Amino acid sequence: MPVVPKDCRTNTHHGFTLVELLVVLSIVAVLVALILPAVQASRESARRLACSNNLKQIGLALQAYHDGHRQLPPGGIALGDCCLRPHLITWTISILPYVEQQGLYDQYQQTLPNEHPANRQVVQTLVPIYSCPSDVGTTDLEQPESGLGALKAWAPGSYRAVSGASIGVNGDWYFDNSSVPDQMPRGWRGAMHVTRRSKRLSTERFGNIIDGTANTMVVGEYHTRSHNRRRTFWAYAYNSFNQSSVQRQRRTLIPDYDACVSQGGAGGDNPCKRAFASFHRKGMNGLFADGSVRPINLPEIDMSAWWAIGTIAGGEPVNEL
Repeated sequence: MPVVPKDCRTNTHHGFTLVELLVVLSIVAVLVALILPAVQASRESARRLACSNNLKQIGLALQAYHDGHRQLPPGGIALGDCCLRPHLITWTISILPYVEQQGLYDQYQQTLPNEHPANRQVVQTLVPIYSCPSDVGTTDLEQPESGLGALKAWAPGSYRAVSGASIGVNGDWYFDNSSVPDQMPRGWRGAMHVTRRSKRLSTERFGNIIDGTANTMVVGEYHTRSHNRRRTFWAYAYNSFNQSSVQRQRRTLIPDYDACVSQGGAGGDNPCKRAFASFHRKGMNGLFADGSVRPINLPEIDMSAWWAIGTIAGGEPVNEL
């Protein structure tokens, strides 16, 4: 039998048909659709854990500050009535030495307002522990929408002190506003609120938290997917940018400032300025006075329980959230 030269033999190549290729692509698409949500959920779980760890460190810092000063830091110190008043130190600046930021704390000029140019470098510094990884734009400076510092850029943050509780009917009826807090019910007071040198309202001690430290939230989260100038700014003590109030309006628990305003309600847009919310699934992390950090299911929380955990002496301790 004749031998066929090797280079003359017929080579047959088998490949995918169009139908087979489409089937493979469909299977890949289905697998991606199944896996992607799990990957995203895993990433958000990691971000929420990191956010919780930030709050735990803040809790330890507040404990250390209290041990050294026999009181909690003020939410902020106002130098006058609403609205274009300057402010001195805030709670977040006060605890800088206890979150490994002694150098930054030493730069802060405590005799000058935090809006003063001499403190510009400090208030524009990005402090990682004050930013939740789930938030967006955490490395971008922004101008707040109101107050004496509104025309200047400030570093963003994610955590606000609980100034107290409010019915949200009048914009002045908040413990982050120094105009009339002496006229507000003592039972509405939070752990860290604004103070004024010329007023009787002073800082608080753990001993003042008669509702129980395990039942009282001292720091919560706030971020918004709209209206970025209403976000949290860690060093800006003017009214609501560094502190918020618990309120009975559920619209204040959604992470969207514009949506909160558009829903309408008592107090107009003032309650929305003093909201608590985050991008976490089903709510946010809350730091309690005993140092514990717990998830709070904001979409489903009972509003009476929400009001109770924001006050230090309301006479309504809550054990279940």
